[in-house]
Amino acid sequence: MSSSTQPRRIIYPGTFDPITHGHEDLVRRAALLFDEVVVAIAAETPKNPIFSLEDRVALARETLAGIPGVRVRAFSGLLIHLLEEEKTHLILRGLRAISDFEHEFQLASINRRMDAQIETLFLMTSDQHTFLSSSLVREISRLGGDVSAFVQPAVARALKQQFSDRVDHRPSGK
Repeated sequence: MSSSTQPRRIIYPGTFDPITHGHEDLVRRAALLFDEVVVAIAAETPKNPIFSLEDRVALARETLAGIPGVRVRAFSGLLIHLLEEEKTHLILRGLRAISDFEHEFQLASINRRMDAQIETLFLMTSDQHTFLSSSLVREISRLGGDVSAFVQPAVARALKQQFSDRVDHRPSGK
């Protein structure tokens, strides 16, 4: 940990729609490396989230509640402005596969171009989570599948509730 009086803080930004065991694993590992991990949930996103910002924040808080040094918050606007507000220049990003790298490299490069002090640190996803993404979890849940192996129970319940009014796509067995 940092020996200065200022805590070493890193921002882990994302949509978290929903937060998965993969996200949770990255936060747990980052919390061992930094004094504080701020999970920053984006209000503006081109991804059309299924959960409201308030729900995404609440689910993340519940999922990450037992991890020391972790704080969950919403943010809007540019990430560089959040970094200024949080008095840090460190961004955490997870990489599942080489396919993630190009997009993440582009984001890291543009952030650094806007503020030369910004550093983006990449953590490789643990082997058991390399296949896991929020979009896959949403799709499995939407189609009536069991997502309990991929998310915390509160998230699984929220997903089930979110899709409860949808048509059941499972075969009838006839």
